[in-house]
Amino acid sequence: MSSYQRSHLKQLESEAIYVMREVAAQFERPVLLFSGGKDSIVMAHLARRAFYPGKIVFPLLHIDTGHNFQETLDFRDELVDKLDVRLIVRYVQDSIDQGRVVEETGPNASRNVLQTVTLLDALAEFKFEVALGGARRDEEKARAKERFFSHRDRFGQWDPKNQRPELWALYNGRKHPDEHFRVFPLSNWTEMDIWQYIALNQIPIPSLYFSHQREIVNRGGTLLAACPYISIQPDERVECRRVRFRTIGDMTCTGAVESSASSIEEIIQEVAAARVTERGTRADDKRSEAAMEDRKKQGYF
Repeated sequence: MSSYQRSHLKQLESEAIYVMREVAAQFERPVLLFSGGKDSIVMAHLARRAFYPGKIVFPLLHIDTGHNFQETLDFRDELVDKLDVRLIVRYVQDSIDQGRVVEETGPNASRNVLQTVTLLDALAEFKFEVALGGARRDEEKARAKERFFSHRDRFGQWDPKNQRPELWALYNGRKHPDEHFRVFPLSNWTEMDIWQYIALNQIPIPSLYFSHQREIVNRGGTLLAACPYISIQPDERVECRRVRFRTIGDMTCTGAVESSASSIEEIIQEVAAARVTERGTRADDKRSEAAMEDRKKQGYF
């Protein structure tokens, strides 16, 4: 890695740590949203650095759809033990049982969208004023509209046309009762930055990110992991391929890519040559042209 790349990553790290410390300074009840994916893992690593030698000053919140990869859950529990941080888990299944949401039906049914209600209920339950997320502007066009401090109204909704200026890295965390903020310290990072930072700091990540043999179903060009949560259609067949995942989420909408990358260095080379964004493998983003923005307006991550 060149000295320029190291300097670039150091600047991004310093910016993210500064944002996290601003959150700790301006809010009494912050929480870090944790999915078990590479971005939230980097967020946890940065939080540890931001408050070292003390502990991370906010708990981790995981919204569990019930359709997660077991590898993700195992990695999550190991990381929480290592960091000695409080983990809060809230389940979409509970929201379904309580009648708060209605489970989708049909071949493309997913619980991914249902997470929004579970998340908003959890924020209200613990009276969290701000939720730190690992979203980056390069992921998707709706996320490119986000500020570092993204205001949410009393219903948890986001208005992309009503955001506060952030001149000279000054962040305005003032809000009315029942409102909250989403804060994105990784806003200026790219997928390549994430992988290079992981490589530089030797950060452990789930095995799902590396090439492995897995039974998959090709659904409209998206390679979904064959699992009990997916209904195999008559014109589909399960086949074994060598794949890895660029993002990690609900198994019903998280697509894999065919890959032989079995190390961080090989992943970096693969990302450098990729012509499809990492969220190009996500089936939930293909539901409509503005799928992500519509979900974010309702309170999605």
